[in-house]
Amino acid sequence: MASVKRVGVLTSGGDAPGMNAAIRAVTRRGIDLGLEIVGIRRGFRGLMSGELLPLGIADVGGILDRGGTILQSIRAPEFEEEESQKKALETVERAGLDGLVVIGGNGSLHGAAALHRAGVPTIGVPKTIDNDIYGTDIAIGVDTALNTVVDCISKIRDTAASHQRAFVVETMGRGSGYIALMAGLASGAEAILIPEVEPDLDLVAEAITQGYRRGKRHAIVVVAEGVFKEAARTVGNYIERRLGFEVRMTVLGHLQRGGAPTAFDRILASRLGARAVEELAAGRSGEMVALVGSQLQSLPLSEVLDRPKPIPEELFRLAQVLSK
Repeated sequence: MASVKRVGVLTSGGDAPGMNAAIRAVTRRGIDLGLEIVGIRRGFRGLMSGELLPLGIADVGGILDRGGTILQSIRAPEFEEEESQKKALETVERAGLDGLVVIGGNGSLHGAAALHRAGVPTIGVPKTIDNDIYGTDIAIGVDTALNTVVDCISKIRDTAASHQRAFVVETMGRGSGYIALMAGLASGAEAILIPEVEPDLDLVAEAITQGYRRGKRHAIVVVAEGVFKEAARTVGNYIERRLGFEVRMTVLGHLQRGGAPTAFDRILASRLGARAVEELAAGRSGEMVALVGSQLQSLPLSEVLDRPKPIPEELFRLAQVLSK
């Protein structure tokens, strides 16, 4: 592989706290290695249209604690098409890029793999609040999103206790219940519903009923959005019909993506971003940097993509036990 001198970095897919910290690390570690770093605006769409800007040390100053991404991010499903990838390759050649760092989730990592197969040295950095990327224990944005949800549930519980109500809280997670499970466990929810486990609303009603018999005067049910269409409303309406309780539904929505990243996410993003550019400088490609235990590893994208990441069953069982 030819010597790497000029590296591009892009953020793709939904935003997540910590993406800026990763951009900062790619830039500053890359410059430390003697590389030129080029930012690519608006993800793969910007790569196709040539939306590039040079990044220096000062350009990434003051962004470590900022949510979102200074490079902006967009979903680009059209990048799966050969013609779109051809446009991206033309930009890579025209800009003289010797490699790319792609910061994104499962869809973005598929794009990174396509570029690698096309001959562009590419390293992926896992980012998703759902924590559904196989191979890494945790991805950028997960810790911040989880803390945001827990904080919201704590505030909702104060209101639930004051008014003797049941609350149904809907979290993000179409295919993964990680946020719902961990937030429910950390918040002491009376019931948790996730896509990985067949929902049983009769059991939810029974759990709430048993709690009231033991003296509880409020209940919190956490449900991931992927469990039902209009998940919070579906569960809330069922509880009202079945038990006659007053129920309030809260959909947390996109606030889960925002906010300043936690210290954990800042450190994780810094480590992964720096490692990604180091891998490119060492002549590696077609890999994703990952946190496994407390150590960083590089895993082939071919072993990461299209593999489901299971929810820890013991934690789901623990949440059920502790909610009683």
